[in-house]
Amino acid sequence: MNQIKDKFDLKLDEMLFRLKDCQENLSQQSCLNCEKFIDCETRNDYVKAVYESMSKGKKGGFEF
Repeated sequence: MNQIKDKFDLKLDEMLFRLKDCQENLSQQSCLNCEKFIDCETRNDYVKAVYESMSKGKKGGFEF
């Protein structure tokens, strides 16, 4: 099934690439072991992109 990506999915792809690149450059398998974990702009941008991809830009609460 070929799915067309919207702007939110494209942004998520970009942020995932940046996150993985950062982890690779720091020789990390995960952000959890990084000293910048809480204040990391790259990680925060990725989390925001995940949320926006799931909500497709709609405002409101995040529900599981």
